[in-house]
Amino acid sequence: MIFLGVSLGSHYSDYPAEDSVHALKERIKELSCLYRIAELSSSLELDTKEILQAVVDLIPAAMQYPEITSVRLKVENRCFTTPEFRQSANFFGATLQTQFSTKGSLEVFYPESSDYELLPEEFKLIETIAQQIALILERKSIQEYNAKMQEQLRHADRLATIGQLSAGIAHEINEPLSAILGFSELVVSEYKLSPEAKQDMQKIINATLHAREVVRKLMLFSRQVPPKTVPVDLNKLIEDGFYFLENRCEKQGIQVVRKLKPDLPKVVADPSQMHQVLVNLSVNAMQAMPKGGLITISTHTSGKNVEIKIADTGLGMDETVLQKIFIPFFTTKDIDQGTGLGLSVVHGIISAHNAKIKVSSRPGAGTVFTIIMKAYHEQES
Repeated sequence: MIFLGVSLGSHYSDYPAEDSVHALKERIKELSCLYRIAELSSSLELDTKEILQAVVDLIPAAMQYPEITSVRLKVENRCFTTPEFRQSANFFGATLQTQFSTKGSLEVFYPESSDYELLPEEFKLIETIAQQIALILERKSIQEYNAKMQEQLRHADRLATIGQLSAGIAHEINEPLSAILGFSELVVSEYKLSPEAKQDMQKIINATLHAREVVRKLMLFSRQVPPKTVPVDLNKLIEDGFYFLENRCEKQGIQVVRKLKPDLPKVVADPSQMHQVLVNLSVNAMQAMPKGGLITISTHTSGKNVEIKIADTGLGMDETVLQKIFIPFFTTKDIDQGTGLGLSVVHGIISAHNAKIKVSSRPGAGTVFTIIMKAYHEQES
């Protein structure tokens, strides 16, 4: 879309019919400019910023009066201008319109004291260049998005490999731990030990039990525990779920507050999958609070349902992001912080349990995830 400045609207006219040589020279200049822009747009060596600046630098030479032409390109929050740029009320330009949105504008300025006639072809040229810039921006955006998706897929593959490796290590560690625990208990029960020796042996037993618990949780984390649906105590699951995360929260300056309802009814669920849900939501909350904050995890009953709420005091999300958070590979985080799969996995697990998950959030006001599950009663079994 073309727009005009204060004075230029009455100053363009067609070439005089007799000035065909001049007209031909102007066409050659315009075509050369467009050809060079096409070359720049296909360049693999230049980044977007360098391409846009090069396009701006090409435009004055394609105009009738290069020596007095100033050009400004606005792209979102960035601005590119010709050397010794001078803004004036004498200008015309075009908007940068991509398939999805308006990205900015391209403007050509002449000195306010000038009284030059502009040609219809100059308006068409600027509009064509604006369209080319919009295509460049759109193409670069798609290339960057594809590169990001490929990196996220590689990252997700690495995560799967790490999960398999963790499970293998856990199995290997379990055998020597079982031997240490068995022989330690045998020594305590079969031999007369001094109080000091017995106390030391008990320390060995306690340390082994602790290590075995770590291995159990590692297997749970890597989802190597066989899936099974059983009555689950959500309060205990939450305590276990924060076993690995507590220290990380503390190092990041995040306080964790539990508000767990006593005598909470159980729910029928797969413990390992529900553990995955809690871990994913908790990590998501932690990543939303890079400078520290508060995570509040609470449980309570609502009619025949049991609810878990995980609230953070983080950055929050706007309505646009909220509508996309459960879409696979959608993420607002850097590549090294997330794959865009965490919340989609959460949604899939909750749906498979015939449960519901709701989210409320506002920019700067934190986020609250609420999981709603049907309470289990023994008479139902």
